[in-house]
Amino acid sequence: MPKVTYPAPAGPLPGYLATPTTEGPWPAVIVVQDVRGMTADVRRISDRLAAAGYLTLAPALYGRGLKIKCMIATMRTHFAGTGAAFDDIVAARDHLLADPDCTGKVGLVGFCMGAGFVLQLAPSGLFDATAPNYGLNPENIEALSQSCPVVASYGAKDRIVRSGSAAELETVLAKGGVPRDIKEYPNVGHSFMNDFGIPAPFNVIERIAGMEYSEPEAEDAWRRILAFFGEHLG
Repeated sequence: MPKVTYPAPAGPLPGYLATPTTEGPWPAVIVVQDVRGMTADVRRISDRLAAAGYLTLAPALYGRGLKIKCMIATMRTHFAGTGAAFDDIVAARDHLLADPDCTGKVGLVGFCMGAGFVLQLAPSGLFDATAPNYGLNPENIEALSQSCPVVASYGAKDRIVRSGSAAELETVLAKGGVPRDIKEYPNVGHSFMNDFGIPAPFNVIERIAGMEYSEPEAEDAWRRILAFFGEHLG
């Protein structure tokens, strides 16, 4: 069943579980949502990873109450670097590792706000590979010199993530000898991998905000993520 509930320190949390159709066991991946929450796009991303052979869980980080209150609390946790949302992501890892169909390897994928969580968790020693996409670099970026392997994607026209973030991340990871694939795409902005399916003419708002989905760059980023995960998660 795609809808699941798993235990976490702050109480049970709902999520979306996507299971490969091939015979297990499989490596696992956690998808950390963007600021919009558990959207159809998050479910599509989870299904795509499952189709590639990964047992995939997307925690519904806004799943314990009124969405706006959960959103504010999650954003505060993101910037504080500690709190329930971090615990929820780690609990998702523990839930997957307890599944007999998991190989014991766990990766982490995030977009926008979710990528910020991924970057902060990458040096924790809890994950085997991470894929942050257009996330804010953490204040203590030097900690990432001890990160697990990282494949990251950025848009050069991003109006949310500070210019130079991709190069900054590359420098820190290189300093620590961390296996990495960091790429900045010159012609796209924020959220270029997220297809929210907003119909015309309303999608013009995304275009004006520089947050438009772009299939060529998104597909190249996915090619890199799946190749990288294939190498580091098996």
